[in-house]
Amino acid sequence: IEDDLETPTADLHALALEVVERAVRDDEVLTRLAIPQTGWDMIRASYKRGDPSLYGRFDFAYDGKAPAKLLEYNADTPTALYEASCFQWSWLEDLIGSGALPGDADQFNSIHDRLIATLHEIAMGRKLHLACMRNAEEDLGTVAYLKDCAEIAGLEATFTAIEDIGLLQNGFFCDAASEAMALLFKLYPWEWMLQETYAANLLTSGTAFLEPPWKAILSNKGLLPLLWEMAPGHPNLLPAFFENDPRKWELGTSFAKKPLFSREGENVTLVSGASVLDSAGGLYGKEGYIRQALVNIPNFDGNYPVIGSWVVGGEAAGIGIREDLTPITKNTSRFVPHAILP
Repeated sequence: IEDDLETPTADLHALALEVVERAVRDDEVLTRLAIPQTGWDMIRASYKRGDPSLYGRFDFAYDGKAPAKLLEYNADTPTALYEASCFQWSWLEDLIGSGALPGDADQFNSIHDRLIATLHEIAMGRKLHLACMRNAEEDLGTVAYLKDCAEIAGLEATFTAIEDIGLLQNGFFCDAASEAMALLFKLYPWEWMLQETYAANLLTSGTAFLEPPWKAILSNKGLLPLLWEMAPGHPNLLPAFFENDPRKWELGTSFAKKPLFSREGENVTLVSGASVLDSAGGLYGKEGYIRQALVNIPNFDGNYPVIGSWVVGGEAAGIGIREDLTPITKNTSRFVPHAILP
């Protein structure tokens, strides 16, 4: 756990921040990431201010032996948060209590405590608004859990639907009751926000966002080739290239093709020996693709598990496991709790 997952998570997070440092200084990088130019000033201002980040989730392919390999970084809107933080800890306590697990069984999981501490530190006494789309059941559960964490941290917190957010005459974003929002956690991707009617007001609204605008750089699959350019041969990285980069042919006839913007495995294609191993439909891809070396995700009893390694407040905080019946992890994947046995 410490050597194969926790340490690589910390190392890759630090490396990802170096990519952000590079991107905010280089228009070419932002262009390669297909981030709309209308968002560049906001992203740069956010990074220059040092806007804090709450959380993110690295997804690893790992068989317990070889180095864990980074599949992607869900840096903006990761879910499976409640399952990883509270549910699997309750599961562990229940199994220890029943005798199914030994009393000294453990778990790599400080996610809940880290969320509470980080929210308290970020908010600095401000009221926290939390938003997602009103009919997105999983998102509603994640936001409800974070609202609970905020209240445990001593904050005033309230939910508002993304669809109800409006703009006051003074340029501040507001909730359905026309209350200005000083601090907003939004479970809504930055690439979508930059296409909204109010996108031009994001820079001057006075609202602080979680996740901050600079996370738009990291929630992009283009991060993967940028990481490889910065640290080729890193034991936890897979070779990766932008689709318009001739070097992509170094991957040969086996690779994963991923859209720059994608959620829950949509529009991902896995190619092995020039044959399609697995693919998923969806609405993404118009902004472009990257290619990443194909990695063997272990198959246990017909299930393909992916390790989600959480970063909270800039620190590696724990893991959760999702498994699917195919090598592409989708929104139908199952959450699997873990235990560390003596």
